[in-house]
Amino acid sequence: MTLVETWVQTPLAQAIGWTLVHSLWEGALVVVVLAAALGAMRSSRARYAAACLAMLAMLAGFGFTFARVMPHERSRVAIIANAGGGSLPFGFEEPRSLVQRSAADFLPWLAPFWMAGVVIFHLRSLASWMAARRLRRTGVCLAPDIWRERLGRLGARLRLSRPVTLLESCLAEVPVVIGYVRPAILMPVGLLAGLPAGQVESILLHELAHIRRYDYLVNLLQAAVEGFLFYHPAAWWISGLIRAERENCCDDLVVAANGDAHEYAAALAALEESRWSARQAAPAATGGNLMQRIRRLLDRPEAPRRALTPIFSAGILAITAAVVVLAAWQQQPQASAPLAGPYRKWLNEDVTYIITDRERDAFKRLQTDEEREHFIEQFWLRRDPTPGTPRNEFKEEHYRRIAYANQHYTAAGVPGWKTDRGRIYIIYGPPDEIEAHPAGGTVAHPFQQWRYRFIEGVGANVIIEFVDSTGSGEYRMTRDPSKRPTQ
Repeated sequence: MTLVETWVQTPLAQAIGWTLVHSLWEGALVVVVLAAALGAMRSSRARYAAACLAMLAMLAGFGFTFARVMPHERSRVAIIANAGGGSLPFGFEEPRSLVQRSAADFLPWLAPFWMAGVVIFHLRSLASWMAARRLRRTGVCLAPDIWRERLGRLGARLRLSRPVTLLESCLAEVPVVIGYVRPAILMPVGLLAGLPAGQVESILLHELAHIRRYDYLVNLLQAAVEGFLFYHPAAWWISGLIRAERENCCDDLVVAANGDAHEYAAALAALEESRWSARQAAPAATGGNLMQRIRRLLDRPEAPRRALTPIFSAGILAITAAVVVLAAWQQQPQASAPLAGPYRKWLNEDVTYIITDRERDAFKRLQTDEEREHFIEQFWLRRDPTPGTPRNEFKEEHYRRIAYANQHYTAAGVPGWKTDRGRIYIIYGPPDEIEAHPAGGTVAHPFQQWRYRFIEGVGANVIIEFVDSTGSGEYRMTRDPSKRPTQ
């Protein structure tokens, strides 16, 4: 008999099995009551509170059932053991054939699967929490002073007493709140400069509303409850309802603070359009929830707005389309009027191989030299391996590579940084070995082979070959290492 087979015959496994079965109808009953309550509620705060109470009721029902079943199982197993003349250890039964067993005999086998699921879901929640912690420390920088000052004024408007840090992140795709004791708002790079100030303030108000309502802490507790009730569809339905009404509550606070639901709806549409462009994903992935929130903002239950509801509902598509057209219109002048002076050189020469597409687009949308200087400063700070020190080793090494490429790989009038050897040197650094083969004998054209012991994201023992087929001294790469299969 294995350890698992031995354990499922204990009173604990018996009690867990019966508790899981009873929790199915208990959860269904909670859903019925919650659905009836939601039908009579209009306030998002009331619906949110009802959903939270329903989730707690499911957890409490699970605990109450277990507390009632556990003593009964102990007594039943003890009676069975005594009936066997004391020959069996406490908690064990005589083995029976598969035909002799009833459905109740298989219930204890649910216990190990449930416990394994609880561990997996809680480990996933822990990993998500650790990833959020890393997101706050990696690839972030302080937002401009003007926006931090505005954030303080917006917090005062919501009567928020706790200090909140405003950071720009190159990893976050959407604005997000991280932390409970020391909350921080992470804004995607370029969002503060890429949207109108009124829309950015609406988005910040929404995130501040999450902080005021302690949603970060509530979400952690919600994830813990989900881990215990992961097997129950009702738990996931209620959890989804909590998240939806949580956003609605924050939307209501924003509208109450701003007084303009239409501007905030436009801000939500602009934010989703920006995320859609960044992720290159279909709008249906998150558009349904977005449309529900915007429709709710424009179709409010108050009497003065009820008459205009059809107009607002019909105009939501026009708002989204206008946002897309506006974004395209804003990008056209930037494409036809390229940057001039040192900023053009910085973008198209200095960092052309290391800047991301998102950072490039954000830099092109900047309007003033002051914004560009701040962007460049934060660009290097995000890559500084030793932040807080006078030196930025990454920046120094990058410009050293550029200078080396221009000095050693310039050929046929082509600057060294633009040649294939210069590009590889700037991106991956000096090779570990170089084999040079001049023309002559069986070698038709001079060529070089650069060997890298390891390139992250490419593989180990990477060999890159360059051939001077024209005899001009410009060696062309025969194969891009980024297209090489990982070894």
